[in-house]
Amino acid sequence: MSDANPYSVANLRRQYQQAAASKEGGEKFHQLMAAYTQHDAVVLAYKAAAEAIRARDASMFNKLTYVQQAAKLFDEAVRRDDDNAEIRFLRLSVESNLPAFLGLSQHVDDDRQFLVRTLLQHPESGMDNESFALVRDFMVERGHVSGPDAQRLTSL
Repeated sequence: MSDANPYSVANLRRQYQQAAASKEGGEKFHQLMAAYTQHDAVVLAYKAAAEAIRARDASMFNKLTYVQQAAKLFDEAVRRDDDNAEIRFLRLSVESNLPAFLGLSQHVDDDRQFLVRTLLQHPESGMDNESFALVRDFMVERGHVSGPDAQRLTSL
């Protein structure tokens, strides 16, 4: 089933997962997001994620440029809606994979704490079930949450 709006959150989630899985998916996702010129905070966060994925597939010479562009877009998205779990998740998923020497991972702890608090409030968190499951699984599987919190989240 195709979504009429290419920038709907449901479509962007699918595209993001495909982009994370392959270089071809990454190029397709980046082309879609490069054409986006509006200012919706969640879509801007996906645009930032597309830049980060582009950095993954780029030459060493261009990687830093794309990562810096991603950081700027994440900053704008968070400024527009700092209480949005999906934006914080996307930023965490990118920043937690960056080498520390770049100095572009300064939000990891803050985003991790924000997301754990938000996830533990589910279903009153404001996250839809698909987003909740995606973020919870990422947090637990990647070791961003452990011990009792991981057990509590897994049971939700």
